Amino acid sequence: MSTLVALNQKAAAFTSKPLKMVIGGKWVDALSGKRTEIRNPADGTVITTAAEADKEDVDAAVRAARKAFEEGPWSRMKPNERAKLMLKLADLIEANGEELAHLDTLDYGQPLSTTLGFAGAAADNFRYYAGWATKLTGETHTSSIPGEVFNYTRREPLGVCAGIVPWNAPLMNAVMKITAPLAVGNTVIIKPSEETPISLLRLAELVQEAGFPDGVVNIVTGHGSTAGDALASHPDVDKVAFTGSTAVGKKIIQNSAVNIKKVTLELGGKSAHVIFADADYEQALQNASNAVFWNSGQVCFAGSRLFIERKIYDNFLSDLAEYSKNYKVGNGLDESSVIGPLISAKQKKRVLNYLDIGQREGAEMLIGGEATEADLRDGYFVKPTVMANVNNDMTIAQEEIFGPVVSAIPFDGEDEVIRLANQTEYGLGGGICTTNLKKAHKVAHGMNTGNVWVNTYNITEPNSPFGGYKQSGLGRENGMASIDAYTEVKNIWIDLN
Repeated sequence: MSTLVALNQKAAAFTSKPLKMVIGGKWVDALSGKRTEIRNPADGTVITTAAEADKEDVDAAVRAARKAFEEGPWSRMKPNERAKLMLKLADLIEANGEELAHLDTLDYGQPLSTTLGFAGAAADNFRYYAGWATKLTGETHTSSIPGEVFNYTRREPLGVCAGIVPWNAPLMNAVMKITAPLAVGNTVIIKPSEETPISLLRLAELVQEAGFPDGVVNIVTGHGSTAGDALASHPDVDKVAFTGSTAVGKKIIQNSAVNIKKVTLELGGKSAHVIFADADYEQALQNASNAVFWNSGQVCFAGSRLFIERKIYDNFLSDLAEYSKNYKVGNGLDESSVIGPLISAKQKKRVLNYLDIGQREGAEMLIGGEATEADLRDGYFVKPTVMANVNNDMTIAQEEIFGPVVSAIPFDGEDEVIRLANQTEYGLGGGICTTNLKKAHKVAHGMNTGNVWVNTYNITEPNSPFGGYKQSGLGRENGMASIDAYTEVKNIWIDLN
């Protein structure tokens, strides 16, 4: 039974006014005065408007971040003081977690069960990297040069770091580009998607409440083609971290050449999820469903290519279609909803177009498609969709759909499925369901992908590196990998003679 949860009062108050961006500790409108409408994907209504930044606004943000880094206290602040501020912010995120979750649900549509989890993970991420602030070390190296030479290294912050964030899981994706650079002494500029800036702007208020110096965290709202390009090509930005499409990632690499800035990219995926006949059948059904339908399939590492061992292919696919009926599609503020809307009318049209292409190429849609129920008609809803009789060369098996659509492909053995899994330009995620440990290791080692889950899926933690092979990205986020990505290593030689 549908029961809509009342929107958190603080969230309602926050979205009741036009939203500004924060540059150098001040809340400002775009210099051009332009604004962007922010719509609720559950019903298409306008929630509020946000400032639409242009190059001049980005220039101001970079100046503020540079001043905070070079003249302000942040990079010279003692590590334990940075850690204290990050821990205080983590507590504030946790205390305001319900509001942040409601803002995310309102803005990008996903059920509160999902967005509450992201709010909690955001607090955990700040706590994890607060610990790193006091644990940076250098090395001493024994020298073979004649005489007495002291040879050592130290880690130093890069400077101004930009994060360009997508619309799926906007709060959590932004936090992953804020925490590591702050821990090691950088200042940051974050550009959220023009479609989902709300929770990040509320986070900026919490940053100020925690007592961070002005200019350490700057939020610039606007379009990727203007504000995003300006950040990626700015000669005074030292690092860009981007999560989004492969096409935009390639453009960011080109833009970064202006000053050879460091780049971390987490891009598209077309992940293979392999179901062996010896798998725990019920667990495999659950994993196969969650791997692609969670977050409405708007996940870069979604298990969207489902390889099923031929001997169980027909039965498993039939049961998967039946299992997917358990996923209630609806407004994210409805307690019974499991799958929320896609982000926009444009994205809905894109996903439905892929379903048409798949069927024209010979695939069969067992279940799913557009949600036509009266209470969903105004939103951007697509039902969990299972496509059968898919060939690995089909468009729906090779191109990232970014919706709740799984393409099921049969296979006969380990070597074949490794070959099929690797026949893609992407390499971000992968899954394996089997009770045979030897088989699991063989296939996991054979997959050309940055992440492999065995008998589970969708698990990430701040201490574990995340990123992709091939056109799924460049570099890694999380753990020590992020510390490497946001620091320079300086080697110092001292002649003691």
